[in-house]
Amino acid sequence: MADIETRSGSAAKSGGVRGRTTIADGVVATIAGIAIRETDGVHSVGKGASKALGAVTSRVSGSSDAGRAVKVEVGEKQTAIDVDVEVEYGVAIHELADRIRGQVVEAVESMTGLEVVEININVFDVHIPDDDDEDDEDGSGGRVR
Repeated sequence: MADIETRSGSAAKSGGVRGRTTIADGVVATIAGIAIRETDGVHSVGKGASKALGAVTSRVSGSSDAGRAVKVEVGEKQTAIDVDVEVEYGVAIHELADRIRGQVVEAVESMTGLEVVEININVFDVHIPDDDDEDDEDGSGGRVR
């Protein structure tokens, strides 16, 4: 969790009132996860149970459960982020990774004031759109019709 002291510039705007703002790790994870999902070329965030839970939660509630698939370490002034992503086939992965980092840094730093010092991206799969429907089209998709 990050505890952020009010800076003198902020205090002047708020009438000189000082205080402490605490930002939970889950808040940073959610912000980062949403920024990652909004990056063109990312098919999904997370793998295994977190990916499945995120997909179900998004469909049922309309909300984004992005924070579960993103791991963060938050200090007093800095944060580091780890994420697993599945990318769309045909996307230049090294360029996508740069775009993800840019999106996450912009979102997290502007919303929290924390400095993002590291973003580790693990590309665990490539999504091929035709694979989803291929089995059903050739008649071998299931045992029963």
